[in-house]
Amino acid sequence: MEFTWLKTFITAAECENFRRTAEILHVSQPSVTVHIKLLEEELGMSLFLREGRRVKLTIEGRRYLQNAKKLMEVYESGLEDLNAFQQGYHSKLCIGISPLIADTILPSVLKRYVKVHSEVEISIKIIESEDIESAVLNEEVDLGLSCLGSSHSEITSQLLYKDKVVLVAPHDGLDFEAAPPLDEKEVLLSNYLLTHNHPGYWEDLSRGIKLLYPGVRMMKVSQIHITKRFITEGLGVSFLPLSTVRRELLEGRLLEVDCYSLDLPDADTYALTKYNHEKQREFLAYLSGYRF
Repeated sequence: MEFTWLKTFITAAECENFRRTAEILHVSQPSVTVHIKLLEEELGMSLFLREGRRVKLTIEGRRYLQNAKKLMEVYESGLEDLNAFQQGYHSKLCIGISPLIADTILPSVLKRYVKVHSEVEISIKIIESEDIESAVLNEEVDLGLSCLGSSHSEITSQLLYKDKVVLVAPHDGLDFEAAPPLDEKEVLLSNYLLTHNHPGYWEDLSRGIKLLYPGVRMMKVSQIHITKRFITEGLGVSFLPLSTVRRELLEGRLLEVDCYSLDLPDADTYALTKYNHEKQREFLAYLSGYRF
């Protein structure tokens, strides 16, 4: 049996048309027919029913499809491993990270890490924090960097660092030294409060704000980078992790508002792992030593 036959079979099963299969695989249509015929002879059964120009899997074909896909996955995984070894990679590390972490701390850390550990092949999967625990548990990634911890018995949850949460508002156009400080109450009651852009702290924080300032108007915005854009455009204010707005504050595009009435939370970042392997430990030790 040849893997080209399996690839042709899987493609034909998905598009149910030999002509389209030939176009996808960049082979002739007679070659597709030959591959399927040879595979059917090898297995001793018919895999397709011909219905005019279309083909449909037989009962046997449907049953064999899943096995064929598994065989192709093993074959392609072996090729990827050999290619990585030829390129000088001796190990792999697949990291699942939340969009927030991917947009803030990871690029600078990763840039330094790969310079020191050029033998490690890194792959990154962007996953919402709510789904990272499942990805680690199902071994879709080797480790996860999440805004949420885990209490699952098979998952080790390590707090990497705490990030200060600050109230930020758009620049008011006034001179920084001459202008009076922004007032927390006035800022919150005269603007929309953009909420729920971080999965870890908004439920408790929004309740506390509503108790102090019942008249505050809230608008849910699920992504921090969109929240920042809305704030700079004057659409509202928000409580954001300091690391996500440090540059905008330094450049004067956003202003920090001192909070005197609210007990502000921290934005936590966790590392989630299922196994305590060397590469996971090495990467996390490097990450833990980084100052944010």
